[in-house]
Parts: sequence; C-alpha cells; structure tokens
Amino acid sequence: MLEQLLNLDDKILLAVNGLHNPFFDVIMWHVSSRAIWIPLYAVLLYILYRKLGWRKTLLWTAGIAIVILLTDQTCAHGLRHLFCRMRPSNPDNPISPFVHIINNYRSGQYGFPSAHSGNTWALTVYLAWILRKRALTYTLAGWATLVCYSRMYLGVHYLGDLLGGFVVGAFYATLIYFLISYADKRFHWT
Repeated sequence: MLEQLLNLDDKILLAVNGLHNPFFDVIMWHVSSRAIWIPLYAVLLYILYRKLGWRKTLLWTAGIAIVILLTDQTCAHGLRHLFCRMRPSNPDNPISPFVHIINNYRSGQYGFPSAHSGNTWALTVYLAWILRKRALTYTLAGWATLVCYSRMYLGVHYLGDLLGGFVVGAFYATLIYFLISYADKRFHWT
C-alpha cells in the first residue's frame, strides 16, 4: 500500500512539474518566494486591526508568530530528520533526472513535511478561526494552494510532503487558537 502511494506521489509530481514553460517558471519561482507575500501580510494585519482593535491584534499576532515558529521548526528540523524522505529534486533521488529544475534550485536534502505548506496553511487556518470570514478564508486557502502548487512545480516537494505540512500547520493553528482563546477568557488579557 505504501509503495503504491509513493508511486502515485511520483506520478503526480512529474505531471505537475512537467507542465513547465518559461513564463510559468518565472511566475512559480516568485510565488514560492516569501518576500513577495509581504504586502499580503500587511493587508492581513490591517484586517485584524480593523476587526479587533490594537490590543487584540497584538495578542493574535503574537499567536501567529508562535504558530509559524512551531510549524516551521517541526517541519524543517523535527520531522524531516525523522522521516528522511528525499526531495524529488535531490540528485540522489532516482526520480531526479526526470524533474525539471529551475534556476538550479534543488532546496535541501529532505522534504517531508513541507515547511512552505505548513506555514501557509497554519496562517490560513489560524486566521480562519479568528476572523470567521468565508470570503477571506477562501482567498487564503487559494493562496496557500497556489504556494503549495509552486513547490511541486519547482520539483522540490511531493504532494505527500505538502499534505504533511498542511496537517502540521493546521494542528498548531488550531491548538494555539484555542489556547489563546482560553487564556484570554480566563485572564482577560484584552
């Protein structure tokens, strides 16, 4: 069963990565970059401020930092070294010769779970819990999906890596949301 899932992961990765062309190579390279999303983060901070005021915005923004820190460290430094699943772009991976590489970018040695996926989905789930705005949740889910797609397009993550990141990010987002909610009600921080 596991072998079949891994084979399916290979096929999905090669299908997405095989759709490359010069135009989308540039687009997906930038989508996968963290700096390009700074304006989005600023807008999200403004939305939090408008809905919650500055005190609650500070509290929930501290929660965002905790969620991202936990998710990123768990994905990049905890679980990756436990599972040791090679990235598709890793030259030691048998699938590597079939993977289209952009700008010689192969990323690190291991890729499960994806920190990009974990972090984007952590932010999406966390803000969905806080703001409870359907349109914003769908928009953020689209953004997180696009970032995840770019990671497969670049050949640095399998779909399974992205799903693993989603689970880690959603777990921490939900855990921290409920812990902060409980603490805020109990200690009246805001």
